[in-house]
Amino acid sequence: MRLKIASLSMIVFLMMGSAAYASTPYTVQQNDTLWKIAQKNNVSFNTFIGMNRITSSSIYPGQTLYIPTSSKSYTVKSGDTLYKIASASNVSLWAIQQLNPQVKQINWVYPGQVLDLPASSTPQTTAPAAAKPSIGAYASQVSELVNEERQQAGLAPLTLDAELSHVAMAKAKDMIENNYFDHNSPTYGSPFDMMRSFGIDYTAAGENIAKGQTSPQSVMNDWMNSPGHRQNILSTSYDSIGVAYYQGAWVQLFKK
Repeated sequence: MRLKIASLSMIVFLMMGSAAYASTPYTVQQNDTLWKIAQKNNVSFNTFIGMNRITSSSIYPGQTLYIPTSSKSYTVKSGDTLYKIASASNVSLWAIQQLNPQVKQINWVYPGQVLDLPASSTPQTTAPAAAKPSIGAYASQVSELVNEERQQAGLAPLTLDAELSHVAMAKAKDMIENNYFDHNSPTYGSPFDMMRSFGIDYTAAGENIAKGQTSPQSVMNDWMNSPGHRQNILSTSYDSIGVAYYQGAWVQLFKK
């Protein structure tokens, strides 16, 4: 099997506000199916799977999914952008994108277009612990290996960020489901656009991706033996990391 790796980094200076997701977390139980979960929570099956970007074969007990709240229609006006609509409606940009999979990029809206908007919610200063996405065992192991390398280099450890790992998982799934291997996603755009569309603030950011490695140690070996990937892992520009593994695809996201 051919193994692949790629890295990308960027330092920017911006601050963006974020709103709470218009959804509630749900922990998958034994014998759950997507259909059962949707029925139990009285939500549209298509909206539910669209928000979580999953298939029935990819859920497992203990996994955290998000249950969409009720939605309403909105007709796009001249001068509108998704960011303006999200701010005016007091909902997250990410939630709007998940309810409207036909909008492939955040700026692809036009006057007269009808969008589904999630019910508005009050922005939260501190998200409840239960709302944090789950982080898989492979992701945690990769994070530990990263910090071992940083410790050996005399650098401060990176904090494993649950929200950033959620974005990394979305990217990993996107690469598998759309059969590509690239930093630029046909669904989300660049890693930097993707982080912003998920409500992630940063002043510096980077991404490492890989495909085909079978363990956290093997993917870390490949990344550390590549100058660009090693630079991201040992960079002093970052303080947080998000990691995901999905069906052979590995993603590391870095930010400060």
